[in-house]
Amino acid sequence: MDVKVGLIGVGRMGSAIARRLLSAGCDLLLYNRTQQKAAALMQAGARAATSIDGVCAGRDLVITMVADDAALQEVVLGSGGVRDNLSARAVHVAMGTHGVAAIRAVAAAHRAAEQNFAAAPVLGRPEVVDAGQAGIIAGGPPAALGICRPTLAVIGRRVFEAGDDAESAAALKLTNNFVLAGCIEVLSEAFALVRKYGVAPAVCLDMLTEGLFAAPAYRTYGRIIAEQNYDQVGFTARLALKDMSLVLAAADAAFVPLPSANTVRDRLLTAIARGDGDRDWSVIAREQARASGLD
Repeated sequence: MDVKVGLIGVGRMGSAIARRLLSAGCDLLLYNRTQQKAAALMQAGARAATSIDGVCAGRDLVITMVADDAALQEVVLGSGGVRDNLSARAVHVAMGTHGVAAIRAVAAAHRAAEQNFAAAPVLGRPEVVDAGQAGIIAGGPPAALGICRPTLAVIGRRVFEAGDDAESAAALKLTNNFVLAGCIEVLSEAFALVRKYGVAPAVCLDMLTEGLFAAPAYRTYGRIIAEQNYDQVGFTARLALKDMSLVLAAADAAFVPLPSANTVRDRLLTAIARGDGDRDWSVIAREQARASGLD
């Protein structure tokens, strides 16, 4: 793979992206505030930079995979950040889940600096990325997308192009997470109902996923809820709360009511208040079970 990539952020998702790139022979340079998180990736062939300017130097693409909007603005717009160090020919690709307003602000900053920028958030848990089965939503100017498209094809199985503005990708990713949150909430309510009537959760899961709901979301989260295996973390409740807040902010800006998003947000708030913030976001099923007198 004849492309030089800098990657900022090697948490669960960033590490999965790095492994995909390394498997394709990518020249990969990493930067993470906690350097030890990159140790396994360095053993696999990546190199580590000690600063943001270092991870940008000589790169064709600079990918950011950071947890929230504040972190994105810090690493991109802060002193010595990506904006200050991205070369004219390179592209900054934001692959995290971010709010529409944050992506709009970063895009404007890059545009003012005459730099290339695209948003390309990922669809799927880290293990899905590892398997090469993740989807990627891409948004940005055609020239920027043209440069990063081959690399995105290595990371995921399919690229969904949202539009010529980077914020279009952010809006579409938030929509995906909103629908997935609704799926988890409905599963939570369904399993609570059948448990009250003495039906084994495994039977309910089998019925649903061998019928009309034979989709990865129902299979993955249905199994976690049926087994109450909330320590199988792909996406934490704390991060999910961030996303639901971003969904609601986008809806407010466009005057779109999303009552289901408010329901999920309240479930997540309760789960976090009970100490489950670092468990998988499907732990909202535990709150439904408690509300049903089961736990």
